[in-house]
Amino acid sequence: MNRRTISKEKFIENVELHPMRQQEDTDIAIVGGGICGLATALALHRKGINALVFEKSETTRAVGSAITIFTNGWRALDQLGVASKLRSTAIPITGLHELSLDDGSSQKIPLRSEELRCLKRSVLIETLVQELPASISYFGCQVVTIKSDPLTAFPILHFRDGNSIKAKFVIGCDGANSVVSKFLGLKPAQYLSSCSILGFTNYPHGHGLESESIRMRRGSISVGRIPVDDKVVYWFVGRKWTPQDSDISKDPEMIRESALESTGNFPEEVVEMIRKCDIGSLILTRLKYHAPWDILFGRFTTGTVTVAGDAMHLWAPFLGQGASAAIEDAIVLARCLAQHLTRNKVQAPLQTYVKQRRMRLVKLSTQTYLTGMLLEPSSVIVHYLCLMLLMVFFHDMLGHTRYNCGPL
Repeated sequence: MNRRTISKEKFIENVELHPMRQQEDTDIAIVGGGICGLATALALHRKGINALVFEKSETTRAVGSAITIFTNGWRALDQLGVASKLRSTAIPITGLHELSLDDGSSQKIPLRSEELRCLKRSVLIETLVQELPASISYFGCQVVTIKSDPLTAFPILHFRDGNSIKAKFVIGCDGANSVVSKFLGLKPAQYLSSCSILGFTNYPHGHGLESESIRMRRGSISVGRIPVDDKVVYWFVGRKWTPQDSDISKDPEMIRESALESTGNFPEEVVEMIRKCDIGSLILTRLKYHAPWDILFGRFTTGTVTVAGDAMHLWAPFLGQGASAAIEDAIVLARCLAQHLTRNKVQAPLQTYVKQRRMRLVKLSTQTYLTGMLLEPSSVIVHYLCLMLLMVFFHDMLGHTRYNCGPL
């Protein structure tokens, strides 16, 4: 098992290796070095609490698509001390535009008090890494099992290479296939019948698009685009998942051809945007989610083990809240740990964290679930019921973006 020190100047270059001793204990172990894991580590660091991050990939997971961050996410990033730097990398979005190509109907929602920007995932990851001590992250370290120490009841992490460590606290930020979630007995995420193709297109001389997020639909196909800056546009294609997509997802050229095939009857500017995309940015992924009732009744902590981010609440990207909610988790969790550890209370901080987060996550997952059901094939009655529930309980469709997770 190797500790890999990330160069702050060149991000993931100039890697130094340091052997980790067998059974090297730690106070807090974070499993997963994605957005949630790094944000949690940074939040703890800001509170003067040390933690180690264990990531199964050989380097930081900086590849991937873009992330929409609404007001609530920017509030959390402000608490981490990185919002100002990140704002400089992405233009503010002034409105949301929904367009039906079937009947020509259109709805525009101006963003007045809300803040929305589209960040490259790599930029967010790099910024979090640069703010952290370089020696706290271990890469190429895959946790395969977690067991409780028979004497202290503290969790022991066992790694694929045979090493293990004991920690006072374990925080699972290891995504949809979380080892920590399995240890807690949480239900795995379920698949939707839909998938998304995601990518970037670079316009060297400027794209000239309005600073709005637009989503257009024709039949069962949806296409969305949102500017990142004056030259880069993030886009997605949503369609039904097919058995062939497992093979298509492995080949960027096949992903692009699939996206072009799905959007052949969309406006030419959309087709041209996909045709000229950055081929290396393309991702095809099937959508997964945790049902609202699983979040309502899930046992998110046992002893001194808990989860955050997608390991706790995975949902489809219909509200654009995945990353923002994960950063909220980081703020609340670090705050709870800092408050309780000063009183030498071991289990109380995790229980407080789960209590503070649960209903916020239930509301987000319910709104996402109902929105997704409108896009899934189902009866007219089901569609009508989902629409009515959204109108009754979520009539302010952007209300969730004004949430404040509080100070760190």
